[in-house]
Amino acid sequence: MIPGSIDGGFSRIQRSELAVPATSTQFFAKAARGPADSLFLDLEDAVAPSRRIEARANAVAALNEVDWGAKTVSVRVNGLTTPWAISDIIAVARCPRLDMILLPKVETAGDVEFVDRLLTGLELEAPRERRLGIEILVETTKGLANVEQIAASSARLEGIIFGVGDYSIELENFDTVFGASNPDYAVLARADGTSVRHWNDQWHFALARIANACRAYGRRPIDGPFTNYADPEGFRASCLRARALGFEGKWAIHPSQVEIANEVFSPTRAQIDWASAIRARMEAEAEKGSGAIGLDGVLIDRAHVKLADKILRRAALAGTARP
Repeated sequence: MIPGSIDGGFSRIQRSELAVPATSTQFFAKAARGPADSLFLDLEDAVAPSRRIEARANAVAALNEVDWGAKTVSVRVNGLTTPWAISDIIAVARCPRLDMILLPKVETAGDVEFVDRLLTGLELEAPRERRLGIEILVETTKGLANVEQIAASSARLEGIIFGVGDYSIELENFDTVFGASNPDYAVLARADGTSVRHWNDQWHFALARIANACRAYGRRPIDGPFTNYADPEGFRASCLRARALGFEGKWAIHPSQVEIANEVFSPTRAQIDWASAIRARMEAEAEKGSGAIGLDGVLIDRAHVKLADKILRRAALAGTARP
């Protein structure tokens, strides 16, 4: 039986997405040379309001001057309800090296549609070799309530990220370490005079809904931050949980998290070997007119061939992304 599972159709690899504050210019070159598949220059939460215009100028300069290699580069602009948003989008979208606009606090399909139209106008004014993509943060209760409509809103939309920090603030659960589990989220089961505490995952609903919406409309589901960067074991567990739910990658808020995310969201050697063997075996069986076989007590049919193709495609992308 295949160890774990992988799904998804995509054209980019985003196992890791490194956050780089646009006011921390000393980190730009290091991030460009580092192992992250993708990164975003942050104009929003990691920047004090008094420095957001400065951060915008820094991001434009970095997009035009830094050699980012083959990385996917985004800029997290300020939200559409702020005074900086439109100028942020216009400024960075005119940089040929930008791959995607990262739009925070998306709550409705109209938010994405508005940015899509704005980018379309900018591209008519200054044509680009590659159309700009959009990735978004769903980080409010309203955004999660509308996530299916949001996922279907625009052909430019490539990925949806779960913004656990702002989402937990809206829920008022008072977690102080964003992305970590909460031991209070448990039930006490009693039977035969004994009590057993069952620990649950308070983020399962949000993560599963985002992953399902992404898969329904061909977007990449990316898990958000795990803010305790001094806890690599906790970060790894968070990555594994997201992967099990169908996510393709995770944010890294510290460079030390990048390699873990790259490892967890890459197909394992066992998965690649399984996929290669299944394709070869099923091709041979197809020549005999058979569409299903038994393997180690497990029924293998054409659905497994589709899964094998996805694993091998993901592995190929991961291989090309390695520094």
